[in-house]
Amino acid sequence: MSYLTAAAVFAGILSALNLILTLGVIRRLREHSELFSAIRSRPGPPSGPIVGAEIGAFHASTVDGEELTAERVTDETLVAFFSPGCRPCNEKLPQFVSYARTIPGGRDRVLVTVVGDHQEAGPFVTDLSPVARVVVEDVDGPLGRAFGVVSYPMALWVAPGDGGRLVVTADEIKMDQPVATPT
Repeated sequence: MSYLTAAAVFAGILSALNLILTLGVIRRLREHSELFSAIRSRPGPPSGPIVGAEIGAFHASTVDGEELTAERVTDETLVAFFSPGCRPCNEKLPQFVSYARTIPGGRDRVLVTVVGDHQEAGPFVTDLSPVARVVVEDVDGPLGRAFGVVSYPMALWVAPGDGGRLVVTADEIKMDQPVATPT
């Protein structure tokens, strides 16, 4: 009978130890879940320059034959980069066109670079030309290099800074809100 009592006590202690370890594992899993949630909610790396960044020199031609350089951008200008092979670009293009249509100063205050093959860029150029000056260039083109674009789509406001170079004045554009150029 004493063996039976000892076995029952041993099984009880083992069960209590198992319960304590299980509760510890559950607590640890909750901590990890909170950490993963915090990591997932963090914004990703910027897709281009941030507010205050200076834009490098560039020289490009629009599809209309207009020569563009950083020095020719004399007013606050909305600049965007799209790529025809990019699904988010295709989804955001109509909203961007609607937004650009409302900008005071018209297409002279909007510059869009379509990154990719000229043939693939055709539908983008057709949609964007009425509201923007459009440049089509390869992935490592002069505008992409000057603006440091790493992902698409990207939109920002730029203006000449104190030193004469273009400076980013806004890097988050809310296209579902009325146009308000940064001050």
